[in-house]
Amino acid sequence: MSYDHNRFAIDRRSFLAGTAGAGLLLGLAPRAFAATPKAGGRLRLGLSGGSTSDSLDPATYASGGVLIGVWGFANNLGEIDETGDIAPELAESWEASDDAKTWTFKLRKGVEFHNGKALTADDVIASYNYHRDPDSKSGAKGILDSIVDIKANGNDAIVFELKDGNADFPFVTADYHLVIFPAKDGGIDWQSAIGTGGYKLDSYEPGVRMTLKRQPNYWKPDRAHFDEVEIIYISDSAARQNALITGEVDVIDRVELKTVHLLARREDVVVEEVTGTQHYTMPMFADVAPFSDNNVRLALKYAVDRERLVETILRGHGRVGNDSPITPANRFFDAGLEQRVYDPDKAKFHLKQAGLSSLKVDLSAADAAFVGAVDTAVLFKESAAKAGIDISVVREPDDGYWSNVWTVKPFVMCFWNGRPTEDWMFSLVYTSDAAWNDTHWKNERFDKLVAEARALLDEDKRREMYYELQKIVRDEGATIIPMYANAVDARSKKVAHGDKLASNAYLDGWKVVERWWSA
Repeated sequence: MSYDHNRFAIDRRSFLAGTAGAGLLLGLAPRAFAATPKAGGRLRLGLSGGSTSDSLDPATYASGGVLIGVWGFANNLGEIDETGDIAPELAESWEASDDAKTWTFKLRKGVEFHNGKALTADDVIASYNYHRDPDSKSGAKGILDSIVDIKANGNDAIVFELKDGNADFPFVTADYHLVIFPAKDGGIDWQSAIGTGGYKLDSYEPGVRMTLKRQPNYWKPDRAHFDEVEIIYISDSAARQNALITGEVDVIDRVELKTVHLLARREDVVVEEVTGTQHYTMPMFADVAPFSDNNVRLALKYAVDRERLVETILRGHGRVGNDSPITPANRFFDAGLEQRVYDPDKAKFHLKQAGLSSLKVDLSAADAAFVGAVDTAVLFKESAAKAGIDISVVREPDDGYWSNVWTVKPFVMCFWNGRPTEDWMFSLVYTSDAAWNDTHWKNERFDKLVAEARALLDEDKRREMYYELQKIVRDEGATIIPMYANAVDARSKKVAHGDKLASNAYLDGWKVVERWWSA
């Protein structure tokens, strides 16, 4: 069977369902736009997340403020599209062995770096090995740990050998650390910022400003429309909003929810809002009393007034969470899983099952966890009191919160951006051996199902497993997840985009520079 690699319309889900146990191939074709893109103009972005300690070293990428610029001048093997699925980028196609342990990626022909060097398999291998090096401190090292070997098959194909089967491996290639730079002297040349993207880096002052200029003859004919892009890092949300209103910038990220309604009234501004994978959590140590008793954990889960939190903290820009990190933006989100609601009587019932008539616990909170984290803790204290639960909110310093409080104290406020696949999120935080298991929770059935689902190419069977996994973590896990937060950004009407925005990250999956254009 052959496939037209110039078509983007191959439905991965339908295709996989019909090819269980066989290899899979994917191709790229022109994107459908709501309006005809217009070439030219200058895009000015006012972004949060910039820091003077930022670097163009891909091992250090940590914020969208940097990545939005990097993805202007560099590409990955694959990218998350506007539907939340994985699409080929520098790869033209990929194919899996029957056990999903061997993946062969075929590179797109005719792609060059900005210096004229042709993209080859050696560049890809060097870029991946940069993060896999034993001495690497890369944020991507953990997700590449499953790779046993990477080898070239000629100049235009790469073969990845994995320890275990992983049907979601193409999603890994879209991780923001894994941009492809030229191979050089046994490593990669990231210092020159020479990529294969639609723009060239013109200047960069970490935490202050980045400027890009369009690269002629970009290999994607329907992307990178602006002549120039300027990214200005503005940490204060009010200052970002004022910059948009006064016309100093054209687009801003992370609109302040307290004032978003005022911004939405303006005729010259469009507020963009999508349901993404980000969610607010309250992890508790499952191996420390009283949280070691699942009835105590359930009592606390029933003591959260989720509706009130969504309306008060998120100002309605989100939806109630269901104690699972899998959100409506994920492919296998179980919309039919019974929604947990605020129920003081059920909370009291579970306390009784734990042999308790009341409960007193400390909850560490700081707005460093997320904006409104302290207020969330206070509201939780109020709702829990009606169930006989006394929550003492411990105000922690913002400075050092992630190193001195999170994963150190037994019950804290936390935030996750989420991940594009269920396996990625579960393996990162919820399995027994997860690198960031912030609750110390262990469940043999859960671990077994995660491993089995990861290796399956049959998506219908995987869906059944992920539905069960969501139920297990909701009912037995040690994390309260009261809210799924929307991504809320804003743009001037002088800027336009396609008919659907990606929701895996804010500003069109951090691809605003490449996907949007002047109106």
